[in-house]
Amino acid sequence: MVKQNNNIGKNIEASEVTQDMIDTWKAQYEEVHKLTVDDKVAYVRNPDRKTLSYASLAMGKDNLKFGEIILKKCWLAGDLEIQHKDSYFLSANAIMEGIIKQREAKLEKL
Repeated sequence: MVKQNNNIGKNIEASEVTQDMIDTWKAQYEEVHKLTVDDKVAYVRNPDRKTLSYASLAMGKDNLKFGEIILKKCWLAGDLEIQHKDSYFLSANAIMEGIIKQREAKLEKL
């Protein structure tokens, strides 16, 4: 059974992550991303609508807050230095919007 972080309880270190855990996360969240900053690794899922809404509200007040919220709310496991040490966080924050997936949509007047 996979322990999920969800920001509650013990964090799962990157070195503890197994392929079975990744497969379980993929089944639950569809996509899982491995985020690497130098020698630090984190595993994150795609954000849901609620997380995106919350992060978008915060972005109006603080541009860094959007990536911080996405990173923390979508965190599955990894080296916590990515969340807490500025040099790692700023690098991760710069690419966090890359996990937001959008499908192509069309609006057609009838």
